Amino acid sequence: MSGLRFAAPNGATLHHVIREGQGRAVVFANSLGTDLRIWQAVVAGLDPETPVLLWDKRGHGLSEEGPVGMEGHAADLAGLMDLHGLSGALVCGVSVGGMIAQRLAADRPDLVAGLLLSNTGHRIGTAESWNARIETVERDGIAAMAEPILERWLSSGYRASNPEAMAGWHAMLTRTPAAGYAAMCRAIRDADLTNAARGIEVPTLCLAGSEDGATPPELVRELADLVPGATYRCLDGVGHLPSIERPDEVARMLRELMGRIG
Repeated sequence: MSGLRFAAPNGATLHHVIREGQGRAVVFANSLGTDLRIWQAVVAGLDPETPVLLWDKRGHGLSEEGPVGMEGHAADLAGLMDLHGLSGALVCGVSVGGMIAQRLAADRPDLVAGLLLSNTGHRIGTAESWNARIETVERDGIAAMAEPILERWLSSGYRASNPEAMAGWHAMLTRTPAAGYAAMCRAIRDADLTNAARGIEVPTLCLAGSEDGATPPELVRELADLVPGATYRCLDGVGHLPSIERPDEVARMLRELMGRIG
């Protein structure tokens, strides 16, 4: 992908990719422990003229670290969108990226015309579970947790059939800075987006994976029930990251949602 950029709209330098084009933009927000590369196959399934923005959250990929809450991450994304003149976009976020998308829709509704909320919720996990993960990563590093995380990310069928890809995703995860990972865990722990979800007023698709061990289908269904008029879909045999396992289907859903927005 072309258009690699660095910018600091809110004090921390953020790595992002912008693809210029015509029409409504699609903006992608990543999950915990991943970078913008998880969307590359999805972007390839969109119209090549569609403007696209991908970015690495603070403490991930090539972006600077810096602890902020969910509001701060949404402000980072808003700053990048403002920088590139993007408004009324279709925002696609997975896991914590989906939480950032909900916060963005509440705080800057001018920037959001539609949402694909993939494998996410209005709340994810408990304070106890996040505190335990923070303690582990700060004491032992991400590598100590990598295998169970990958089992939640990707279905058993995908893991068995794609050993080379699994080695690559393992590398992406374990090369995430421990401090950046822990800071994002704190942001997720402290976020309650119940009111934000109830206030969403744009076409929204909530997407689940039947083998998702991180945000199981019942959690995504709960989110869909909160968002007025939201559509719920569950991909059979898919884990936490459909953008990796079923990118063509995610791209098709984005094209369909774009048609609904008009």
